[in-house]
Amino acid sequence: MIEFLTLNFFLILITFFIAGFVKGVAGMGLPTIAMGILSIIMSPLSAASLLIIPSFITNVWQLFTGPKFLDLIKRFWVMMIGIVIGTLAGSWFLTSINTPYSSIGLGLALILYSLHGLFGKTFSISSKFEPKLSPIIGLATGLLNGATGIFTLPAVPYIQALNLSKDDLIQALGLSFTVSTIALATGLVKGGVFQMDNILPSTIAIIPALLGMWVGSIVRKRISIKTFRICFFIFIAIIGAEIAFHPFLS
Repeated sequence: MIEFLTLNFFLILITFFIAGFVKGVAGMGLPTIAMGILSIIMSPLSAASLLIIPSFITNVWQLFTGPKFLDLIKRFWVMMIGIVIGTLAGSWFLTSINTPYSSIGLGLALILYSLHGLFGKTFSISSKFEPKLSPIIGLATGLLNGATGIFTLPAVPYIQALNLSKDDLIQALGLSFTVSTIALATGLVKGGVFQMDNILPSTIAIIPALLGMWVGSIVRKRISIKTFRICFFIFIAIIGAEIAFHPFLS
């Protein structure tokens, strides 16, 4: 149980402010940052439980930023089903295997995500390939989400490659993140490991997350996105390396 007015609790609040700030600037990154930092001070399972409510609220907010909610559901519903199935299957790893191994998996996922962000080439996918690729991408994203609590790969680069408008891209990412969050919560509950003691601090964490998003949206207008992205992915790589190799050094 997380006690209030303790160092860990304040670190949780600071973590969600930072994660919300990143999401405000880049339109994504809250679960990645939150899982990365929180897993340094607690198990990935505990971090995933804390992540559920702030992630859900901020992603729903992002999902309804545009007018094409129903159109995007019609376009991506097969991918969303793949995410749900994959997450429920992948959550077995997060809820059943030993913590050191789940930490290593999370760290490696963060490193892979940062390397893609730093060095991955921008590519384009024709809409005619969507019927075949969407269920595969959804399933792969779900498996990684269920096993590590990270639901950015490969969904984010895939959606970015579909040549959506800026507003549609943000809303489509919001749809993917919202479904991933709900599926992860379902997987944790199904596995009997959702930590009910974390509901209150997770709810409180909404405040710094939304505050961070607001500050991030202001900063986004004043800095170079390219510079921010480089610093962001380097930061993610450092966190991932610490989480991945910590079990071998302790």
